[in-house]
Amino acid sequence: MSAPNSRAFNARCTQCSRLATFLTGVRKAYPDYYAKPVPSFGPENAQLIVVGLAPGMHGANRTGRPFTGDHAGVLLYGTLHHFGFANQATGDAPDDGLQLQNCKIVNAVKCLPPQNKPTTDEIRTCNQYLVNDFAKVKKFTVFVALGTIAHGAVLTALGYRKSYAKFSHNAVHELTDQQVLIDSYHCSRYNSQTKRLTAKMFRAVFANAQDLIATRSTK
Repeated sequence: MSAPNSRAFNARCTQCSRLATFLTGVRKAYPDYYAKPVPSFGPENAQLIVVGLAPGMHGANRTGRPFTGDHAGVLLYGTLHHFGFANQATGDAPDDGLQLQNCKIVNAVKCLPPQNKPTTDEIRTCNQYLVNDFAKVKKFTVFVALGTIAHGAVLTALGYRKSYAKFSHNAVHELTDQQVLIDSYHCSRYNSQTKRLTAKMFRAVFANAQDLIATRSTK
């Protein structure tokens, strides 16, 4: 495995010119929106790290907190609360009192991409921030990747080739004795409405994560 580059989160990052230009336009169109790179959410030493794709236009890009204020967050935060990883089942605004418990949420790409589609170069550039997020965890960790882009970004950030593990919903990939990756379809409105991802399927992923943390954590 090669050692990936690491960089602390920077809310003023403009390394990806396409994304920076796009956000400039978004800020003009929606002056009340956050419209900057979105930081991670949750305690730094969390054993469950949920990795999404990127901020949604009217969700995290608007509120400044991952999965807050859009449909994807409804399923995610409701599920996290069900398994004890959140103190409440809803996350509508940054000041709503939501707190994560032994769980952290990050995105593979910190900035809103046009049409929710980051380029390969943008994913690669932003991976340095994911490396920094992961480096803060010093104990048994379960990574839940929401979608194929997040799956690949997790592997890259941990020093693996993308071909090391194939994406498959609810697949459990043993990386080391202290790191496990579980895949899930993204909890997007499209996947929920088409039943590609049901609430039952999503809960199964986090049931696996909860069981692994309970049985594999060192005291």
